Amino acid sequence: MVGELSPDGLGLSEAHRFPNRPVRVAGTLHWDILGLHREALYGLRRAGRVHSIGIDSWAVDYGLVDSAGALLGNPVHYRDGRTAGAAGRVAAHISDAELYDVCGLQFLPFNTVYQLAADRLEHAERMLLIPDLLAYWLTGEIGAELTNASTTGLLDVRTRDWAWPLIERLGLPARLFPPLRAPGEAVGRLRPDVADEIGHAAGVVAVASHDTASAVAAVPATGRNFAYVSCGTWSLAGVELEAPVLTEESRAAGFTNEAGVDGTVRYLRNVMGLWLLQESLRAWGEPELGPLLAAAGSARPFAAVVDPGTPAFLPPGDMPARIAEECRRTGQEPPADPPAFVRCILESLALGHRSAIRQAVALSGREIEVIHLVGGGSRNALLCRLTADACGLPVVAGPVEATALGNVLVQARAAGQVSGLAEMRALARTQPLTRYEPAGDGARWAEAEAFLARARALRAG
Repeated sequence: MVGELSPDGLGLSEAHRFPNRPVRVAGTLHWDILGLHREALYGLRRAGRVHSIGIDSWAVDYGLVDSAGALLGNPVHYRDGRTAGAAGRVAAHISDAELYDVCGLQFLPFNTVYQLAADRLEHAERMLLIPDLLAYWLTGEIGAELTNASTTGLLDVRTRDWAWPLIERLGLPARLFPPLRAPGEAVGRLRPDVADEIGHAAGVVAVASHDTASAVAAVPATGRNFAYVSCGTWSLAGVELEAPVLTEESRAAGFTNEAGVDGTVRYLRNVMGLWLLQESLRAWGEPELGPLLAAAGSARPFAAVVDPGTPAFLPPGDMPARIAEECRRTGQEPPADPPAFVRCILESLALGHRSAIRQAVALSGREIEVIHLVGGGSRNALLCRLTADACGLPVVAGPVEATALGNVLVQARAAGQVSGLAEMRALARTQPLTRYEPAGDGARWAEAEAFLARARALRAG
């Protein structure tokens, strides 16, 4: 994506879009990182001459490089099963409560700390998170950007430095952890061979390289009393704070404290997002989504709901069959056809947003007046409407390309073209936005939320 500032606001244009297809080899699910690098280079060539380049991606995954800078195998996908049992190995050195007090990260079985516990590290010199690995290939410079490092479970949330005592207790080699960079810092110039390949030279800037951190930087808020849902494959739902919340109640509720731009804290919970819909569409042979959403809008409400965080929903596979099985487990009649499945999925996601936002407000004390739903999910009008109804608050949907906007805005600020986070968000408000007012029966949403709470308790107990 190419961003351009003008007196009318910030414009975005697409230079190159390509699929990101994982590859399973000998039973292990990998990212095709070399293919991603190739496509990124092609996109940079298509983009033409630019002032600077910023890279963001999903969190937690990494590549290991040796002392010569060579990659030690394709990065493993976080949905791979290699971390089974890793949490127990980590807990033998540090309790979950201690880990949370240092890093403030919700427990997810694929957090980087557990991946490293499951990995072979004897030949590794550095661990580079995905954006940092691509930046290294572009510039030859090694480092770790702060917002993504905060998702590893190995960053001290108070000091915003690597949690060195924790790293030592876990027996992880200190050499793995590169110097940290803050959003807006220069990474370096393109290597001469890269500049020759793409046809121009430019500098690489460390942006908020965790895609959610970039998306939250581009939330078009006018004040501080807002919640956000960054909605794509995952829904990241929460509030923006000035300091972390590290209470036992926060840990038990599954909330995370991740670093944001300008010292902010992204206090949020991961909700399994449109992954459920994406995998269902794949199982149905990729039917056209528009007619399915229209039919789902007319389907019977609250016919069946599921907890999006059900562990069986995490791996790739036949999602409709898994949803049907979860409905049967909780005493519900499974959806009868694809529109009913879509209605079930979207109502369940809206309930996930409701639960996460209400708990974030209760645990942090931050009052909110509006929910900003950004990312690809903001195009799904039915999901936006259901989220407003479920939460009982207005939902402002958009920008769709919030992550790209946040990425470009940090670059613009590094170039002196934007002054701060408030001005960045004012520019985000020049993008197309849609407002949804809450309607419907709030009591039915409360009943559905209580039903899912009981279902979770039964599964846990």
